[in-house]
Amino acid sequence: MRHLPLAIAIAALLAACQPATQTPAASATAPSHASSASPAFAFEEAGVADLQGKMTAGTLTSRALTQAYLDRIAAIDKAGPALNSVIELNPDALKEADALDAERKAGKTRGPLHGIPLLLKDNIDATPMANSAGSLALAEHHPKADAFLVAKLRDAGAVILGKTNLSEWANFRSTRATSGWSGRGGQTKNPYALDRNPCGSSSGTGTAISANLAAVGIGTETDGSIICPAAVAGLVGIKPTVGLVSRSGIIPISVSQDTAGPMARSVADAAALLTAIAAPDANDPDASERKDATPIDYAAHLKPDALKGARIGVVRKLMGYQPDTDAAMERAIAAMKAAGATVVDAEIPTLGQWDADEFEVLLYEFKDGLNAYLAGSGAPQKSLAELIAFNAQHAAQEMPFFAQEIFEQANAKGPLTDAAYIAARDKTRRLAGPDGIDAALKKQNLDALVAPAMSPAWPTDPVNGDHFLGAGYGAAAVARYPSITVPMGEVHGLPVGVVFMGTAWSEPRLIELGYAFEQAGKARKPPKFLPTLSPDNPGAAR
Repeated sequence: MRHLPLAIAIAALLAACQPATQTPAASATAPSHASSASPAFAFEEAGVADLQGKMTAGTLTSRALTQAYLDRIAAIDKAGPALNSVIELNPDALKEADALDAERKAGKTRGPLHGIPLLLKDNIDATPMANSAGSLALAEHHPKADAFLVAKLRDAGAVILGKTNLSEWANFRSTRATSGWSGRGGQTKNPYALDRNPCGSSSGTGTAISANLAAVGIGTETDGSIICPAAVAGLVGIKPTVGLVSRSGIIPISVSQDTAGPMARSVADAAALLTAIAAPDANDPDASERKDATPIDYAAHLKPDALKGARIGVVRKLMGYQPDTDAAMERAIAAMKAAGATVVDAEIPTLGQWDADEFEVLLYEFKDGLNAYLAGSGAPQKSLAELIAFNAQHAAQEMPFFAQEIFEQANAKGPLTDAAYIAARDKTRRLAGPDGIDAALKKQNLDALVAPAMSPAWPTDPVNGDHFLGAGYGAAAVARYPSITVPMGEVHGLPVGVVFMGTAWSEPRLIELGYAFEQAGKARKPPKFLPTLSPDNPGAAR
């Protein structure tokens, strides 16, 4: 769930190397003769509303659509460019599609997601598949029940197509890691240039949805793990307010900051997905913080003129690390102004002051939350200490390039009653939230803050780890507030996004602003699966 800035000195992102083990479900449909080029696909860039319209008209069935995505996965994820983004397929996917087709034929539809195939990150419980966090230690861990949000997706009529690879343990095992690698799933590639990194930790979801392997997908984030992989894959990603979407049945890092959220090719698709999964869960300790639990149709906030009269603050201290990204951001600012927004420079007064304390909070909460999940879910390993021992025993497969020092640091922490933990938790929330984002919004009466979401994707490097330059999402993550990234253009053929951040529970307004920005520029371009970028002709293959 996590991708932290370098200021914390732990870009805990996992090493890029060849897969140690492939599960049968992940590799069963991989024809060896497929070409490296992407074959023609009938549903290229098709949105949820388009697909739903075809099914309503009777020109498409959920079974046919599900089969088309399964074939697409076989052709370009397991063969062809071999994106390696899907770690396991749902053996019941076609059966689920058939049942939903039968419901439609009988006159019953459940809503915009009825019959729509989607992918889930492999740290979310979804029967009958394994939930492993990418670790070989949990490769045979099959939860007995769906996570709360998966149950909501099934209630909404979604077809669970499969699980996506991730940075193992959601980027919380080593300080020397490379995004998109897991011991169980191997290295996921960036679909725009295959030798570049997909970011993390929702690496597989980002690559898969960008490559049209499903209609939409679910990622998770603690600090950047939705926003970063969405941005470098040319996607929309929504990181909700903590508590809006249930965390029950998700392998945790931090009860303070974890959340699941949508990753999609458009704001409209992300809004449809958020509508389905935003629901109060009595077993989630943060659900009660939402004062009004009335269901929200986020699609009602797709307003193309929402930037007109809006006040937007640019956090320039979150720029300056990559000149081409800055240039793209200046063009995005100009587009917002042209759409009627007032755009001013803004400052988060506490920026950077919470970094060390955030890491301390995550270490404490990881041990506590993971031990509780393992003990309660029937996992083969019952504690963080047992996982550390497993990794040491299987070091050749699990630690080929980097160790598990974050695991070890977390395991040394005490209980959540420790005074040091409580002080760090309260300090980070205050500095990033009321004293940070809220103070910046209030000072200039702003609707949202914006910054570049992320630099362009870097080359995958298993020896040195991630080449992380900078990002704009951290304050919202630590404050537990929402953020949304929307494509704003390309840098030498690699996507970059702009992130909108607001106060708690401001998802409707951020969706309005993000949608208006998307409609003004329509910057997303589908990937071409280039082997690499050429310095003589950026954006073209060598």
